[in-house]
Amino acid sequence: QTHTDYVITTCNISHCLSLSLSLSFCLSFSLSLLGALSLSLCLPLALSCSLPLVLSLSPSSPSSLAPFQATPTTFGELRLANGHSAQRRRVTSGPPPSGLQDWLHIFQAWSGPERLLAMDELIDRCETNQVKHMMQLIEPQFQRDFISLLPKELSLYVLSFLAPGDLLQAAQTCSYWRTLAEDNLLWREKCREEGRRRAKGGPASSPWKTTYIRHQRIETSWRTADTRTPQVLMGHDDHVITCLQVSGDLIVSGSDDNTLKVWSAVTGQCVRTLLGHTGGVWCSQMSVATVISGSTDRTLRVWNAESGECVHTLYGHTSTVRCMHLHGNRVVSGSRDTTLRVWDVVTGQCVHVLTGHVAAVRCVQYDGRRVVSGGYDYMVKIWDPETQTCLHTLEGHTNRVYSLQFDGVYVVSGSLDTSIRVWDVETGGCVHKLTGHQSLTSGMELRDNLLVSGNADSTVRVWDVRTGQCLHTLQGPNRHQSAVTCLQFCRGLVLSSSDDGTVKLWDLRTGAWVRDLVSLQSQGSGGVVWRIRASDTRLVCAAGSRNGTEETKLLLLDFEPEERGGNE
Repeated sequence: QTHTDYVITTCNISHCLSLSLSLSFCLSFSLSLLGALSLSLCLPLALSCSLPLVLSLSPSSPSSLAPFQATPTTFGELRLANGHSAQRRRVTSGPPPSGLQDWLHIFQAWSGPERLLAMDELIDRCETNQVKHMMQLIEPQFQRDFISLLPKELSLYVLSFLAPGDLLQAAQTCSYWRTLAEDNLLWREKCREEGRRRAKGGPASSPWKTTYIRHQRIETSWRTADTRTPQVLMGHDDHVITCLQVSGDLIVSGSDDNTLKVWSAVTGQCVRTLLGHTGGVWCSQMSVATVISGSTDRTLRVWNAESGECVHTLYGHTSTVRCMHLHGNRVVSGSRDTTLRVWDVVTGQCVHVLTGHVAAVRCVQYDGRRVVSGGYDYMVKIWDPETQTCLHTLEGHTNRVYSLQFDGVYVVSGSLDTSIRVWDVETGGCVHKLTGHQSLTSGMELRDNLLVSGNADSTVRVWDVRTGQCLHTLQGPNRHQSAVTCLQFCRGLVLSSSDDGTVKLWDLRTGAWVRDLVSLQSQGSGGVVWRIRASDTRLVCAAGSRNGTEETKLLLLDFEPEERGGNE
């Protein structure tokens, strides 16, 4: 019968779904233990009995199941039920031995356990070619492609329960399974389950599968690939690199030497130097080729990184511009003059001024709707920039606030008082106080309710902001030996840099150390990794020292996986 002959009514759907779930469990188990071949050998006996009962529906009476048929009890009946002739290849060495029929009658008279015992004894006495003859008779009956018996929708539903690795194994079973296992929507769901974005290009047949495989190779490269010798980008002389941005193939570094440098991530060459500030550059933001920088000269500058042109100089602050956050065409800057200013990057105009802090503003976040700021006055403030009003003042910290994260629901603040506080942005209430760090929390990353915090106590911690629970403390024998300077999420991994001159890679899910990606020659004797920025396939590190033991430089590591020949 064709698939259109099957009419599945409401009363039969639960049977089919139950079967699908059972098949998916067996399929996954078989793949993980024996590989794709075991599927075709181990499951079909049960399926040959169950599938006709569950799926064979009478075309003439669509509201009822087909008439009940007796389940085959002997191997011969099973062969007939499977559509094979009762005739089979006979041994042609001579006439049947005398007494064969009497022997068969005796065998049939025995109970099931007695037959099994007799068969064990018989097989032990058989020669190899005789056992091979039995296998040639038996194996074809258990090599049924049950997936092809199901409608395509049910087959895909069964396969959707498999892990991606098992799907790749299933694709090697036969051409029909390969067609199913490369279904584009099936792989789209696998990518969504793991938060993977679709890559550009790829074959039209299954671009989402191509995306998954590429992401998997990149993650494997981060975790295990031989660390290639990094490109060394020398610049800024012996000054400190204070800020670092990456966008596409461009890298922009800012320094207390009053300059910013634009580098090519492809060639490792300094493309141009952005000159104009008359004081050290302390903060920057970047979107595509637009760079915004803040300086001790009390100004912000908007640059075109491709041409090197200074598009706007933004005047207004009366002291050092210490922090900023860009969203769309607007950037919010915080200053030691205690104010925040909202600027239009396109026009260069200051559109709003937010006043209320009574000490320097040290950190700021902006999501296009709300501004959140933290300062040396121990306060965190939530602002409506359009009305220039402070909606909430979040009190609780007992020392300076150095770091902030804001996802539209929660505000997370890190302070010199060693604590991290989680606040509700709508009510301004403190939801959790996260304790465990022993010093200043200098940097944090928040994504999907997971918070990663880096601290001057040399540890990195992973928290669930919904429960306030510390999930992992990234330490142990491979821990940092000095203050954590910077951190970043990357593909289910955490990157952290430190004053000890290393960059470490950690598994976000387990909290386990994976490996060191960078170890400066002067580590432990003055070498410092100040800043890190990572894209999908690149890691940029700003390194140097405070005592002259390490030259100021950028290190560029490439984790692009090597192309493999052949089809996936």
